[in-house]
Amino acid sequence: MRFLLIFIYFFCFSLIAQEQWEEVNPGVWKITVGTPDEFDLLKASNVPPKIEALTRMGGGNFPFDLSEVVTEVRSNHTYLRFPLDRQEQIYGFGLNFKTVHQRGQILHLHVDHYGGRDNGRTHAPVPFYVSSNGYGVFINSARYLDIYAGSAARKDSENPPEARDRNTDRNWTSRPYSDAVEVLVPSEGVELYVFVGPSPLEVVRRYNLFTGGGPLPPRWGLGFTQRVHKLFNAEQVLEEAALFEEKGFPLDFIGLEPGWQSKSYPNTFVWDKGRFPEPEKFMDKLKEKGVRVNLWVNPYVSPESPIYKEIRPYTASHTVWAGIVPDFTLEKTKEIFWDHFDKNHIEQGVSGYKIDEVDGYDRYLWPDVTQFPSGISAEQMRQTYGLMVQKQSAALFRARNKRTYGLVRASNGGGTSFPYVIYNDYYNHEDFITALINSSFSGVLWTPEARASKTPEEWLRRMQSVVFSPMAMINAWSSGTKPWSFPEVAEEVKEMALLRMQMMPYWYSEFAKYHFDGTPPFRGMSLEDGYQIISQKNTLTDDEANLETNPYAEAVRKEVKDQYMAGEYLLVAPMFAGEESRTVILPRGKWYDFYTGEFVGQEEVITVTPGLDKIPVFVKNGGIIPMMEPLLHAPGPEDKINLEIKHYGDKPGEYLLYDDDGETFDYEQGHYSWRTITVEQKGNGMFKGSITKAEKNKPDNINSVVWKYMTNE
Repeated sequence: MRFLLIFIYFFCFSLIAQEQWEEVNPGVWKITVGTPDEFDLLKASNVPPKIEALTRMGGGNFPFDLSEVVTEVRSNHTYLRFPLDRQEQIYGFGLNFKTVHQRGQILHLHVDHYGGRDNGRTHAPVPFYVSSNGYGVFINSARYLDIYAGSAARKDSENPPEARDRNTDRNWTSRPYSDAVEVLVPSEGVELYVFVGPSPLEVVRRYNLFTGGGPLPPRWGLGFTQRVHKLFNAEQVLEEAALFEEKGFPLDFIGLEPGWQSKSYPNTFVWDKGRFPEPEKFMDKLKEKGVRVNLWVNPYVSPESPIYKEIRPYTASHTVWAGIVPDFTLEKTKEIFWDHFDKNHIEQGVSGYKIDEVDGYDRYLWPDVTQFPSGISAEQMRQTYGLMVQKQSAALFRARNKRTYGLVRASNGGGTSFPYVIYNDYYNHEDFITALINSSFSGVLWTPEARASKTPEEWLRRMQSVVFSPMAMINAWSSGTKPWSFPEVAEEVKEMALLRMQMMPYWYSEFAKYHFDGTPPFRGMSLEDGYQIISQKNTLTDDEANLETNPYAEAVRKEVKDQYMAGEYLLVAPMFAGEESRTVILPRGKWYDFYTGEFVGQEEVITVTPGLDKIPVFVKNGGIIPMMEPLLHAPGPEDKINLEIKHYGDKPGEYLLYDDDGETFDYEQGHYSWRTITVEQKGNGMFKGSITKAEKNKPDNINSVVWKYMTNE
C-alpha cells in the first residue's frame, strides 16, 4: 500500500510538471516551481531577450523525459533534480579557474573573490550549465545555491553505482557514478529554464540571446589598454601615453587607478585637484592623441563625498571600509549616485569604468545580516550587485549615444549583454586560460591580464595570451610595468601588440556575432564541432599515476583546459613559462598554421615547438581572417582601412565581415552592414576571393583589399 501511494504521488507530480512547462521563446522552456522570490537574477539584469534572433534559430522539443525531472518545495527550500546519462559531461556553473568538466563537482554558488578553489565561490557563479547532450539548464535565483553536479548517488536510482571492493578492484573510486544534477535553492520556489540545442554551442547561443546577446564594444575597446600606477598624476599619464607613441606600441585607452580621486577606500568620486587640477583639459589632450580614459571606482561612499548626506538614507545598515553601501534597487539611489558620475566624469570626457570590489571577501564586504532599505536581503544583494552596477553605469553612456567597455569584479546570470570584462587579483597564467574557457559557458567575458613577471619569458608568454583575449590589457596599478619592461623580449611583445591591432576587423566581426547571434568570441573547445571525438581518447589511468606518492590515485578523465577557440576559425594554444613544446588537440577536419599557412594535422593530437616568439594558433580548413594595417589606435568612424584578407587550406571558404561607426548605438537603427567575403576555387585549382559591396547609405570603412592565400602561395 505504501509503495502504491508513493507511486501515485510521483506519477501525479510528473503530470503536473508536464502541464507547467512552457516554451516561452523558441527553444526556451520555463517552469515556475512553488512561490519564487520577487527579486531574482533576471529582474536585476532586466534585459529583454533577442526574440528575432531566437526565432531564426527555431524551436525544439523538451530535451528529456519529464518523469525524470523532479521539482519539490521542502521545508522552505526548493529541491531540483535533472537526469544525467553515463557518457554525459556538463560545463558551466560560472567562472571556474581550475576545472572545465563540472560533472562530479560540489559547488556553493556564491559571489566572492576567487580564493584558489573551484568550490562555487567566484566572481560570476552563474547558475547555468550546458550538457554535452545538447541542452542547458538555468536556475533564475539570486540566492546562494548548493549544486551536486552528478556527485550524489541515491538509493532509489534506476542507474545506481556498482558496489565495488576496494581491496581487489582497481576500478573502485571514491567518486561513484551519479545519474543526476541536484540543486537546493534556499527559497520556497524558483523559476527554471531549459534551453535546447541540438549542439552545446547552440545551447550557449540560445542562452546568450535569451539574456540579451553579447555586448558590442566600441572599436577602441578592442584595442590595447594600459592601467597606470595608482598614484600617477596628469603629467605622468600624459608622459606614459607619449612613450607608447614614441616606441610604436598601440594604445587606445588608459586606466586611472584609485589615486585619481581625492580619497579612496571609501571613495569621494571627486578628482584629486593636486594630481588632476584640470581633468577635462587632461582628457582632451589624451583624446587628441587617440587615447581615452577609464576610471577605477568601487561604490562605497566616503563621508567626504559630496553625495554622502543625500544618499545616506538609501544605503545599507553596514559599511565597507567605513563607506556607506548604496541600495541600487532604489530609484532615488540610482538618481543620486549615477547623476554625479554623469555630470562629473562622463560629461568631462571619461569613456568607461573599472568597478572593483563588488564581489568579496567576506572580511570586508557587507555580511549577510545586513539590512537594505529596499528589504531585499544581503544575500540577494551580494549575488546581484555586480549586475546592477554594470547595467546602471552602462546606461549613462547609452543615454549619450556612446558605447563603453570596462572592467568589473562580479557578474551573474542575465548579465551577458553588459559591456564589461571580469578581472581579479589572482595571478596564475594557466588558470587564467581555464577561466577564459569557462567564461564561454556562462555568458560572461574574462581577461587574462598581464601585471608583472619574474622573467622575460613569462612576460612574453602572458602578453601572447592577452592579445588573444576579450581585453588586451596590462594592469600596472602596483608594478608600474610597461610593455617594454623586459628589453630582451620588447620587440616580440611589440609584434604581438601590433598583431592585436591588425586583427581588429576579425575581432570586431566576432563580437558582432556575439551580439547579434549569441556566439561567444572566445569559447571552450567543447563547443567546437568534432572536438569530443578526439578529446575522449585522452585519459589518465592508474598506470600513469605514482601510487607510492599518491596511494589515492584513481582513474579519471583527463581535462584539456589550455586551448580554446578565438572567433569562427582560430584555435589558440597558449604556452607557459618553462615550456618548449606542448600537445594540441585538433578537432575534425584539416588545420593550418596561422603564421605560415602550412598544414599541421587533421583530427589528431599533435606536439608543437613554436619557439619563444610565437603563441601556437591554428586555422580551420577554408578559414578566412580579415586583417588591416597595424595602427596604433583603433579606426574612428570616418577612417578608411586597407584590408588584407587571408585564406587558409585547400577548400573554399566564406566569412561575414561586420561594419558600423564603431562608437555609437546607431547600429540599433539599422546603420550597420554585413559584407560577405567569399573564396572560391576555380577550374585550374587556384583560389579567387570576392567581397560584397556595402549597401547604399550603410557603413563602409574599407579603402583597398589585398588577398593572400596562405596555403597556396
